[in-house]
Amino acid sequence: MDDILILGIESSCDETAAAVVRNGREILSNVIFSQISTHTLYGGVVPEIASRQHIEKINQVVDEAVKQAGIRDRELTAVGVTYGPGLVGPLLVGVSFAKGYSFAKKIPLVGVNHIEGHICSNLIEYGDLNPPFLCLIVSGGHTHLVIMEDHGKYTILGRTMDDAAGESYDKVARAIGLGYPGGPKIDEAAKKGDPKAVDFPRAKIADNEYSFSFSGLKSAVLNYLNSCSMAGREVNRNDVAASFQAAVVDVLVNNAMKAVENTGMKRLALAGGVASNSLLRKTMEDECRKRGVEFFVPSPVLCTDNGAMIASAAYFRYVDNRISGSDLNAVPNLKLQEV
Repeated sequence: MDDILILGIESSCDETAAAVVRNGREILSNVIFSQISTHTLYGGVVPEIASRQHIEKINQVVDEAVKQAGIRDRELTAVGVTYGPGLVGPLLVGVSFAKGYSFAKKIPLVGVNHIEGHICSNLIEYGDLNPPFLCLIVSGGHTHLVIMEDHGKYTILGRTMDDAAGESYDKVARAIGLGYPGGPKIDEAAKKGDPKAVDFPRAKIADNEYSFSFSGLKSAVLNYLNSCSMAGREVNRNDVAASFQAAVVDVLVNNAMKAVENTGMKRLALAGGVASNSLLRKTMEDECRKRGVEFFVPSPVLCTDNGAMIASAAYFRYVDNRISGSDLNAVPNLKLQEV
């Protein structure tokens, strides 16, 4: 059987990314152009600026991905692209480019759910990992706890009711003066702080023990900072970062462990940008080990938005003959396909 080579394109937020993946598991190239330096000036992602930079870079990034893969574009089997969820402008850049590329190269087009792409980053990292397994997806825009029943089929156990975990990291980092992006900066500051210095709340959702809420935690941090300001007390931002991060990780790990115990699943994977967080990775690994559960987490480069994860997800859709038409469009609030 001939190898299936998928070009994956990702542009849902502020990374312009493209990759070539062989047979859904083997990365031949993975090129990422990050806009972090631009958006740092504004304290967060500005959608219009992100869209313009995607337009400027996408040709170059795709060409570089094909070149680094050591293949010719006519050897590609199909092109996969993120069509949601995400920011509508950036998504439209990727979808429009992929549709044109598919037409020009006469290869099939495969639309991919961004969240599904994050889950598939584990299938690249671990060549023998196959569904079913539990997966906690934690990123700037999403916090989902799901069972991957089969390729493209999910049971959603819980999701955030308000802010995503990564979004709360960005907001708290801005509030304590660490800047953007919040995730890595809070992670680094927390290593120098006391996680028990401030007793921040851990939210529980009454009608779903697997769901999440982080807006109350964010508000608690802001209230603490305001109270310190009003009382003239100095704020130790490393302590605030450590205490905030401990609260987030406690909720994420506790909900995941409840799912492990209640479903009987013996494999748990992490995915998404926040899966790079050092405390989350270590705590989740430790708790899984205690329960005899296999733990999977991608390398940091596969946790961030990247084209390889989209190519992997597109591969499994392609072999299942789930091909997209020329009417594929951006869907900013796209949901995972449930069983």
